[in-house]
Amino acid sequence: MNQPNKKMELLGSVPIPKALLSLGLPTMIGMLINALYNLVDTYFVGGLGTDQMGAVTVAFPLGQMIVGLGLLFGNGAAAYLSRLLGRGDKETADKVASTALYSSILVGAILIVCSVIFLRPILKQLGAIESVMPYAISYASIYIIFSIFNVFNVTMNNIAASEGASKTAMCALMAGALLNAVLDPICIYVLQLGVAGAAIATAISQMVSTAVYLCYIFRKKSVFSFRIRECNYSREIMSEILKVGIPTLLFQVLTSLSISMMNHAAKEYGVSALAAMGPFTKIMSMGSLIVFGFLKGFQPIAGFSYGAKRFDRLYEAIKTAILWSTLFCVVFGLTAAIFPAQIMTLFTKGDREMVRVGAAALRANGLSFIFFGFYTVYSFLFLVMGKAKEGCFLGACRQGICFVPVILLLPMACGLQGVLYAQPIADILSAAVTVSMAVHLHKELSAAKVWGKEANPGAGGFA
Repeated sequence: MNQPNKKMELLGSVPIPKALLSLGLPTMIGMLINALYNLVDTYFVGGLGTDQMGAVTVAFPLGQMIVGLGLLFGNGAAAYLSRLLGRGDKETADKVASTALYSSILVGAILIVCSVIFLRPILKQLGAIESVMPYAISYASIYIIFSIFNVFNVTMNNIAASEGASKTAMCALMAGALLNAVLDPICIYVLQLGVAGAAIATAISQMVSTAVYLCYIFRKKSVFSFRIRECNYSREIMSEILKVGIPTLLFQVLTSLSISMMNHAAKEYGVSALAAMGPFTKIMSMGSLIVFGFLKGFQPIAGFSYGAKRFDRLYEAIKTAILWSTLFCVVFGLTAAIFPAQIMTLFTKGDREMVRVGAAALRANGLSFIFFGFYTVYSFLFLVMGKAKEGCFLGACRQGICFVPVILLLPMACGLQGVLYAQPIADILSAAVTVSMAVHLHKELSAAKVWGKEANPGAGGFA
């Protein structure tokens, strides 16, 4: 059996637990290692001083914003591609994959040029104070320019996941992240490049990940073809990409905004509080990325099953994804809550105030992280089913609709504690909203399942 047929079998007929492990585990491992990009930078930069740590902290949301363009086209296309493969429409799938890839590169390049031109005012808005600004410019000017490779990588990661090529995605992410771990101490300390060395190490590592994906494309291992002439900006294709891609971009923008707002609020309590937000944010982001990585395996299965009207398989995928992701979130969250000071100590040369603030943040956010898996499963599910409005609303809840009012008001009443507890409160509110929306969705799926049986009583499912 050739590779494309094996992928279709994995999406359509392999038992759900085995399919989720086959698709989700490699991507989860890849995302975990990819999260080390940021943690490794933070760890080694922490040895340079508090101001240098603050520089990496304020540059992080800008990099996340640019990566959002890869998610706009990549994740937007992935949801549609999974459904197209479920229907057997290979011709349209090729057009969608090509359109998404080349569009992300073009739009990403435009945003990067604009970011470099206005870098200083952007960094100031992201929370850079005067002592941090020189280091922030040194780091961000390199990090942002070379993030075009990361835009490509994120787009391809989503496209590869949509066809079940999770091992390729894992290899690409692992190659870059492991190289980054080796290059960081060399560039920062051996070559004495400081924070600029951290950015150079990341840039080289991202280029290596890009090379892995290019080999995958040119060796024709993908189900899809990637040709410029196949780019198609028809209303149907763009609406399908954007109705999922825009909510995903919105989620990424809100993530960057929430980090920026926390940095802004924390800087009022000194450079140590600002610096503490760096490792705290990246540790919690690591947990989030692991969940996202696992659910990248859930996404094509859910989209394929929904497109093929395999509702029993869809139900099983939802239940299994919720159970497994929640178990992970409990373990990760409790670890952060029980050992916060020990974790924060790894990222500073002895700044006790930084450890105190970061530990308090980890303790509070670790406990509320247990809701993240449940929330994210349904956030993914609405988008993969093409329900853009519901997906957009739910995606905007945790770090937008629920978070922004809390982070604006709570610090006024509770000071620094208000900054640290803003996200946990938003997590609880978002979980409540998810429960309500999930109940309505399952009623709709039950009705569709009954209607499908009545319309085609002899249907035996997708073979």
